[in-house]
Amino acid sequence: MEKLPAEEILDLQEMSRLTRAAVERQARGEEEIPVGLLLNREQILGAKDLRYEDVEVPEWGGSVRVCTLSGSGRDQFEAYCVAAGRNGAGGLDNVRATVVSLVVVDEKGERLFSKRDVEALGRKSASALDRVFEVAQRLNRLSDKDIEELEENLPKAPGEDSSSD
Repeated sequence: MEKLPAEEILDLQEMSRLTRAAVERQARGEEEIPVGLLLNREQILGAKDLRYEDVEVPEWGGSVRVCTLSGSGRDQFEAYCVAAGRNGAGGLDNVRATVVSLVVVDEKGERLFSKRDVEALGRKSASALDRVFEVAQRLNRLSDKDIEELEENLPKAPGEDSSSD
């Protein structure tokens, strides 16, 4: 393999640093990535693209950290919705608790809750869950319309009349 001259290595390092800085500014919403800037595999996989926001939840006596869903986290949520329909739930029962279980993380970014915790979270204060859920919706671009569309596409529960809305 051919070695690059020191000047070219420095130029490549500077380009990489500038690209990382541009991606970080874009992630913070400070600037758009210029058209034509193509990222490589390492830049994409190394990008710190999961944002978070701390949310005060007085009902729970403190704050929680809400993060953006990863691609697999979003898929887990959508799989939950599909499974709810297949199991005859006929809707998005416990949707707030499910979303909260997927987005609340600790200081290291590790999820605090698992699927096993959803039922217990569902028994917590509705206003506390709503407070966290609203931030999760905003951070994850999960609109009320998205949730309605998911619900509309679910199979109806046995005995549920599709014309009774």
